[in-house]
Formats: sequence, C-alpha cells, structure tokens
Amino acid sequence: MRGSRILGTAFARPNLTALTSSLPSPSQVSRHTRSAASSLPRATQKHARTAQFSTSAGKTGSLSRRNDQESRKYSTKSTQGEAPPFAFAFDIDGVLLHVATPIPGAPEALKFLNENNIPFILLTNGGGKHETERVKDLSQKLGIELTTDNFVQSHTPFRQLVEGPNSLREKTILVTGANAEKCRLIAEAYGFRNVVTPADILKAHPEVFPFDPLLDTVYTATARPLPKPVFTPGSGMNLKDALKIDAMFVFNDPRDWAYDIQLITDLLLSQEGYVGTYSPKNGDAALPSCGWQQDGQPTLYFSNADLLWSTGFHLPRFGQGAFQAAVAGVWRRLTNGHELQRRVIGKPYSETYQFAERVLATHRHDVLKSRGHHEPGTLKSVYMVGDNPESDIAGANDYQSEAGTEWSSVLVRTGVWSPEHSGEKAIQGRFKPKVIVDDAREAVRWALKREGWTGPAL
Repeated sequence: MRGSRILGTAFARPNLTALTSSLPSPSQVSRHTRSAASSLPRATQKHARTAQFSTSAGKTGSLSRRNDQESRKYSTKSTQGEAPPFAFAFDIDGVLLHVATPIPGAPEALKFLNENNIPFILLTNGGGKHETERVKDLSQKLGIELTTDNFVQSHTPFRQLVEGPNSLREKTILVTGANAEKCRLIAEAYGFRNVVTPADILKAHPEVFPFDPLLDTVYTATARPLPKPVFTPGSGMNLKDALKIDAMFVFNDPRDWAYDIQLITDLLLSQEGYVGTYSPKNGDAALPSCGWQQDGQPTLYFSNADLLWSTGFHLPRFGQGAFQAAVAGVWRRLTNGHELQRRVIGKPYSETYQFAERVLATHRHDVLKSRGHHEPGTLKSVYMVGDNPESDIAGANDYQSEAGTEWSSVLVRTGVWSPEHSGEKAIQGRFKPKVIVDDAREAVRWALKREGWTGPAL
C-alpha cells in the first residue's frame, strides 16, 4: 500500500489527550474530596470542555495486575464504612440490552450497584440520540434511574470540537448516521452552528445521486436549504461563494451506504472541501500520498470502529466499522491502493478509556459524597464488562491508567462473542479477557468476590 496513512481502527489511535485534560484526573479527584462538593464540576459541564483531536498514536501495553488473592473486606451499605475502591463500566448492546429488551440479570445488577453505592458508568460505542434522550430511554428499558453524569456514548467527545483554537463551531460540517436529521439536531445541541446533511445536498441537486434514492418519501421531509450553492464549473461562480464543508462526521451506523459513500468520496476528492470540485493535486506522484487528501479536504470523523454488534437476531449484525471498511475499500480502488486518512474514536482506543475514567472518577466522587463518604479515597479498580473482544476487551487490556487504576476486562456470553460462532481464536492476545462469565450479573458477582465484598449478596 503506497503512501498509506491510516488513522483509525487497529492501526493508529487518535490522541484525545487535549480532550481529557479538561477533566480532572482521577488522582486530582481524590485530592479534591476534602473540598466542598461545589468545587468539583458536574459531568455535564466537563463534557463541554475544550479539546482537539490529533493523529498521534496512543499508548498501548499490558496492564499491571495486582495479586488476585488480595482481599479487602468492606461494605458500603453503611455510610460509616470504607468507600469501595472499585467501580464498573458497562457496554450496553449485548451486555445490558438486546436492542430494546433487557438481558436477564442486567437490570438487577445495576439496581444492586445503585443500592449499595457502588459507582458505574455506561460506556458504549452506540449513538444516534442525544445523551439526555438516550439516558431517558435506557432508564425506562432497564427500570433504573440513570443520568448523563455516568453515560458516555460514541459521539459524546465530538462536542469538544466546538471549543478551542481550532473550533468548528462556526464552520460548516456534514453529518450522517442512521437518521441524519437526528444527527444534525444532536450536533446543533453540541454547539455546531452550521450543519448540513446529505438530504440538503440531494434536495438541491438530485443529479448528485440519480438512483431513485427515495428523495420524495424520505429526504425531502428533512432537507433544509443549503447555506451556499454547490459549485458548478463553467457557471462563472466564484469558488469562495460556493458551499464548503470543513469536516465530516459519522455519528452512528448510516443506512443509505451508497449515497453516503458517494458524497463522502466527492468531498475527499474535492478542492479544499468545496462541494462539486475536484482537486488538481489528486494523483500527483510528486506530492506526498500522490496528492490524495493533500488539498485541504475536510477531515472525516468516525465515532467508533465496531465491525459487528449484537441485536435481537441470533447472529451479529454489521456496525459502523463495516461502513468505514466500505468507504476505505472504495477509496483504495479509486486511488490505486492508498489508504484513507480518517479519525476514529470510541472503544478500543485508550484515549477514550482515559476520558471514561475521568468521567467515572468524578461521578464516583459525587455518588459517594452524597451517601456520606466525605473521603472516597482512590479508585483502584474498574471492571469493564463487555461482549466484544475487539473493542471492550482490547480497550480495557491496553489501557494504562495515569492514576494507576487497574482496568480488568470481563467478557459476557450474551452478545457478539460466543464460543460457538467466534471460538477461542477470537480471544487471544490483547483480546483475551480476565474472565468469561455468562452475563452482566455474573460479572458483578465475580468482581465482588475478587474485591472481598462482605455486603449484601447479588
């Protein structure tokens, strides 16, 4: 592969250090527990802090493991006891839910943790809804009160890009996903002020995709007027007066792959992101990467790299990672083997786990302090409960906490991975979990036993 530069799944990790640096570190949270509760920002505030995405590689490596026989006995049922130095992070699809149906034992596990003041967060590569809407929906389905304070979904970090020196707040961005109009509303809620969807472009120029793409029945209902016209060669139009896209975001799994791939590819081939143009640098052997993506084209962001996910069907279904692979495959064919430059966040990237750990540390502080633990102490262990070896398990195994917190990976049999379809070959090396259990409830039971829990039984 000539001139390859892959910024994403299994090859490189986007550096979210600037993103997470706006949150207090776990060690800082521990030190701040002696201050008034108001001295610590709420999770909803910290999600709106400044950040930049970069293409730097994240750190990888094996976690330091403490002795499994080490046992600390405590119970949090009494507010006078020692605060638990451990917490949980749960994936959702295939762990807590099969689409809209709770997986047996999962609601009971979450209720148990709530009742016993053991903090947890939901860390998912899912998306497509605003955090407040998703949390409300999950609360109803699981029968337990949840908040945005302990919820991180795949595109949550996108909101960081509206701040900072390279802010996209006033820039024009293209968003797509399962429901592009809903993705637009989420982006606007995050603070992006100029958001275009594929429907807007197709409504203004049906010839962009002349394949009966349900224009009248689907796209027309959500299309908005374009902020500027699409560039038309020979029209005498000044390029600077044409529609320019500054960044492209895939919020969750798109449905209209053919049109979305066409439009994304058009912009990757464009001159500086102007819709309807073709860069003169494309294919120039004298330039890096033969000129491909070397002319100010908009950055392409994917919110996760999951190839498969667990649904109500008995076999896994394609996820956003499959769409990403399709875009990359088309790009290689068009460019004679050059790799697509893109930026990917979500699990398994270590920076996403760093972000999640800081959210969890602050949430843990708030939960325990509200229960009377004014000295919550250090968060020593986090148990990542997931169903996907390539995201949940690899991410937890690779992550090295800046605060020395141990992340232990727990694989459940209720989702993507199963011994019948995936087998032992899928859980070797960095994909090998600390333990395999039947479901989320058994995951919590295993962790409680490992931690020497002497409180109520689950």
